Amino acid sequence: LAGIGIYGLIRGPHTSSPDPEPSGQTDTVAPSPRHPATRTGPNKIRDTTRAENFARDVAVALFTWDTASGYQSSEYAQVIVDVGDPTGTETAGLAADVRTYLPSPEQWAQLRTHQTSQWLTIDDLYRPAAWADAEAQAASGQLLPGTTAFTVTGTRHREGIWGTEPVESSRPVAFTMFITCQPTFDHCRLLRLSRVDEPLT
Repeated sequence: LAGIGIYGLIRGPHTSSPDPEPSGQTDTVAPSPRHPATRTGPNKIRDTTRAENFARDVAVALFTWDTASGYQSSEYAQVIVDVGDPTGTETAGLAADVRTYLPSPEQWAQLRTHQTSQWLTIDDLYRPAAWADAEAQAASGQLLPGTTAFTVTGTRHREGIWGTEPVESSRPVAFTMFITCQPTFDHCRLLRLSRVDEPLT
């Protein structure tokens, strides 16, 4: 990891796009009318100095959305960008990262015809060993004080309507977020995100 810009550690063009519609990755079932996590629009990310709590809030907000909520994908994205680097240094990069996690406006319109919603079940959230190596190799002043990384592993769930039938799909996901808390900022801020399924371990 030596010599790699830390916030772009595992960043790059994301070539895969979100599923255009609920798929048959799991058996078709009749889900509940709508999952509770998706009913209220974008999930709030609380101001906190606790890095792990902040990381959980970010993960949930990043993967939870509902095309039937009346909100657009850009509004779900904005919640994430709003807790980014307040200096603006990483804002453009973070916004680009977030766009790879959410449906495009065209995909959102298509998903809405299927009343698609999505949420995340977190299995594990931890500081990856590779981050310790990166910290050890970082030059003096390269990392802001209070900067750390969390890798999230879990299951992404989707449900919607295909034709007249309710369908549900799920798949494992993993990613890493880079955040900075005190003493640099009064409360935790999100700097960058890895590509989906390319986490630090």
